[in-house]
Amino acid sequence: MKTAILLGAGLAALIAGTAQGQTGRPQLGSFGLDVSGMDRSVKPGDDFYRFANGAWADKTEIPADRSVYGMFVVLDDLSQARTREIIELAANNPAGNGQKVGDYFASFMDEAGIEAKGAAPLKADLARLDAVTDKTGFVRLLGQEMRAQGPTLFDMGVDQDIKAPDSYIAYLGQSGLGLPDRDYYVVDNPRFAEIRDKYIAHIARMLVLAGTPEAAATAKAQGIYAFEKKLAEVQWSRADSRDTDKIYNKWTPAELAQKAPGFDWATLFATTGLNGQSAFVVQQPSAFTGMARIYADTPLDTLKDWLAFHIIVDRAPVLSKAFVDANFDFRGRTLSGQPQIQERWKRGVNQVNNAMGEAVGQLYVAKYFPPEAKAAADELVRNLIAAMDNRLANLSWMAPETKQKAREKLAAFTPKIGYPDKWRDYAALRVVRGDAYGNAERAAAFEYDRNIAKLGQPVDRGEWFMTPMTINAYANPPMNEIVFPAAILQPPFFDPNADPAINYGAIGVVIGHEISHHFDDQGRKYDKTGKLADWWTPQDVARFKAFTDRVVKQYAEYMPLPGHHVNGELTLGENMADLAGLFVAHDAWIRSLKGKPAPVIDGFTGEQRFFLGFAQVWRQKMREPALLERLTTDPHTPGDWRPYVVRNNDDWYKAFDVKPGTKFYLPPDQRIKVW
Repeated sequence: MKTAILLGAGLAALIAGTAQGQTGRPQLGSFGLDVSGMDRSVKPGDDFYRFANGAWADKTEIPADRSVYGMFVVLDDLSQARTREIIELAANNPAGNGQKVGDYFASFMDEAGIEAKGAAPLKADLARLDAVTDKTGFVRLLGQEMRAQGPTLFDMGVDQDIKAPDSYIAYLGQSGLGLPDRDYYVVDNPRFAEIRDKYIAHIARMLVLAGTPEAAATAKAQGIYAFEKKLAEVQWSRADSRDTDKIYNKWTPAELAQKAPGFDWATLFATTGLNGQSAFVVQQPSAFTGMARIYADTPLDTLKDWLAFHIIVDRAPVLSKAFVDANFDFRGRTLSGQPQIQERWKRGVNQVNNAMGEAVGQLYVAKYFPPEAKAAADELVRNLIAAMDNRLANLSWMAPETKQKAREKLAAFTPKIGYPDKWRDYAALRVVRGDAYGNAERAAAFEYDRNIAKLGQPVDRGEWFMTPMTINAYANPPMNEIVFPAAILQPPFFDPNADPAINYGAIGVVIGHEISHHFDDQGRKYDKTGKLADWWTPQDVARFKAFTDRVVKQYAEYMPLPGHHVNGELTLGENMADLAGLFVAHDAWIRSLKGKPAPVIDGFTGEQRFFLGFAQVWRQKMREPALLERLTTDPHTPGDWRPYVVRNNDDWYKAFDVKPGTKFYLPPDQRIKVW
């Protein structure tokens, strides 16, 4: 339900041609544009991405510890470095959460201490599994793993009931796979076949590290893979799983037992603290029926082998080097093509952020997000909302009564900028210096308990689902909100001293993107209260679907990897948001000029700088295995293909004098203009 601009998919590393501002923040050129990174030998209409970024792409190498490289980790690297400094300083301050934050990080960084323990911390968890003698005991242990946010057959999370958004409900979703997506198991192509073979070898290798004899591990690995393949065959595609209407299926516990027989739901719910719930939202009903049947038909020993392997993988980051390296060899090298694991301190920062993100975030904001930055961002958001309102008011294809409701929904928006008004309380989290393994388990259980405690309580509309240090943004339709963490609200996305055309092309399009998610193919289904409701006329829906069908078709023609096209259905919402964001941000920039002409800077008109500012924040290079994974699993079009959305915008054609006959030219009647 929460839709992000990136979902982590666009994060890459520091780009060539980036200058450092007076505060150490990255910025492009003297006014926000990297002219040296362009390739002006290319016509904008033949390849606008190449025109904006070709020289950068030619001279930029992906760092060894990255699978993706592009503009966003300009800030991700900076955010990590700043966070490390904050964590290390916090360790010297016993006040507040400082000591816990410092101890958590120090425990992970104590590589010698972790190495000395070897596989010992893991053995207690595996011994509990080994002692299981029946499926009731297995489900009980599976529930304990769910509480520790470890491996599970069925994902569980507490969120707003989208048909009653003032209350919480537990959502259940399909899970259980070790490969990134069901397609890796069921789609026939040489690359997936190679990965499947390497995955089976990886399963065996991890079992051996935990003490299983090699011959037995090989046989167990085959059984584990066969079990997961059966699960994959009944699971839903990602495109189907993003359809809000399809995934809202409210079942009582009795209905779950009746419609998904063969699994001991009562024991699972008793173990996970859900036995008092009157209903659940089951997101993929046919998958649950199939998975429960497969579970019932699978021998206990195979189930125990499956859980043992996933426990080992889940704990690998806080185990000795042998486990870390073996896990990275498959997860990093095979799946993502990443040659080298990230430095330990970077992994440690991520561990702390995952466990105590708001404790770190409170310190981060105090140091790096001054009130004037928040005020400037507030103004930008207001301008973008006003531009979107004007677009809605002037729609020709939507019924007047629907337009009015759409504008009321927009007016009811809650923009969240920078950081939450109320910080999370970590008093109940126990952190033990020198116990990285135990800290990780306790932090996961703490977060599970915090989440489950929402049930039966009023909805907390002040809650954030990203930390202030995150280089990302998201829209949350049930909350009717848009959220922009502090770390993305700085150069190269936003700089109060940069050319306004660049700011609106960069962060302005990001803001417009998030606003428009509330009116994309899924977001439009929520009314101004955040309730899933049918508030459009049938004629509106039909006309809108004609637009979305065209968006699906346009993007499905793109082939970032030979033989692998963009999945137009899976990426529909994000592509529509890019399309709308570009139009709305351009409108907002024009409004900001207040009738005055934009200056020409360094030979570029304001219109050209707007579109170039947009294209340059989507610089991206990706290793081939990572690109294949993204094309399979990510609801976003790869970053270096996102700038081609400009071909639907009349102002882009005028700005660069794009003529018929160029590769990306679209006749006016084929340009998609929804909002």
